[in-house]
Amino acid sequence: MWHFDYPGWLLLLPLPWLTYRWLPAYHEARSAVRVPFFKAISQAVAEVPADRGAGHNRRQLLLNLLVWALLVAAIARPVWVERPIERQQPVRDLMLAIDISQSMQTQDFTDANGRNIDRLTAVKQVVQGFIQQRKNDRIGLILFGSGAYPQAPLTLDHASFSLLLADSGIGMAGPNTAIGDAIGVGLKLLDQAQEPQKVLILLTDGNDTSSAISPNHAAEMAAAKGVIIHTIGIGDPQANGEAKVNLGVLQAIATTTGGRYFRAEDRDGLRQVYATLDRITPHQVNTLSHQPKRELFYWPLAAALGVLVLYHLIGAGWRFRSEVVDGPQ
Repeated sequence: MWHFDYPGWLLLLPLPWLTYRWLPAYHEARSAVRVPFFKAISQAVAEVPADRGAGHNRRQLLLNLLVWALLVAAIARPVWVERPIERQQPVRDLMLAIDISQSMQTQDFTDANGRNIDRLTAVKQVVQGFIQQRKNDRIGLILFGSGAYPQAPLTLDHASFSLLLADSGIGMAGPNTAIGDAIGVGLKLLDQAQEPQKVLILLTDGNDTSSAISPNHAAEMAAAKGVIIHTIGIGDPQANGEAKVNLGVLQAIATTTGGRYFRAEDRDGLRQVYATLDRITPHQVNTLSHQPKRELFYWPLAAALGVLVLYHLIGAGWRFRSEVVDGPQ
């Protein structure tokens, strides 16, 4: 469809009529010889004086009105409006922090066929299914052991995210566990995001033994920045040393940031945890719409110019023909 961007200019259409109706006629003073017998001379030569103004030339008057209408139409800026183009923009960033310390190689989980697999493999399988349900969210990945580092930045390219997750291996970040540092890295990455909702999902099977910043302090910083942290504990709380998961710290982190704490003892329990996270962080997107416009003002402008050129060409042709016909006489 088409419309005028500035329809107010169309109010100028009756301006020529208003000018003709209300303004006084234009008079031009010229030098002339006045004789009292002008009428007699006109009759003698069989010529009738005529006013050559546009008011007595209907063709010229119609031409002027048509050109004026076309120029006003061009000023009103006609445009052709295309179909709207819609784009969806995510409103939530999800950062996943996954423990890849040495204890994650413990084979106390089972796969779909009932075979024993290590904890990290089970986590990868469940997380892959989780991200497939989050097509409209930007997702990032942090891996942590003795230290923490970003494996995948916040991205909508979930295919690349899946490859980077699959390439993660036990011990890549060291044998120990740095929960506080993982939260700190997550906050730095989420600080760069513009989306209003920021969520960090932290999974670990051990307790913090090598962080430069304590988990509780990191949780307080996250709460101050409005970042929600959901924690998942999958380790054995009865184990000793590094392999003992500190459920109390995970609960405290979730409580401080307004998140939720989960406990998963097997692969099915882990799947249920991520299904719950999918429900409590529903998909939300902003739909941005844009309608492209094509300018059409040059059509009435070109028509006005074409009408003027055509009129004067025809007039010049008639005058030339008259001179040729009248010449021999």
